[in-house]
Amino acid sequence: MRLTVFWQLMSDHFGKGYADTFARDHVMSELGGRTVREALDAGWEAKDVWRAVCTAVNVPYEKR
Repeated sequence: MRLTVFWQLMSDHFGKGYADTFARDHVMSELGGRTVREALDAGWEAKDVWRAVCTAVNVPYEKR
């Protein structure tokens, strides 16, 4: 998954403004105690980060 696709999915689910806030501030156990931005910066694949977000916030299956 390209990062542009990842950020579009984040924006579609959270809204453009909150997607960045969530990615920067929300520490997720699914990402090993990292935020979305920290996980991406650490080299996690965007698809794996998106799957973790989907699990953590119960994104509907059809949006995954």
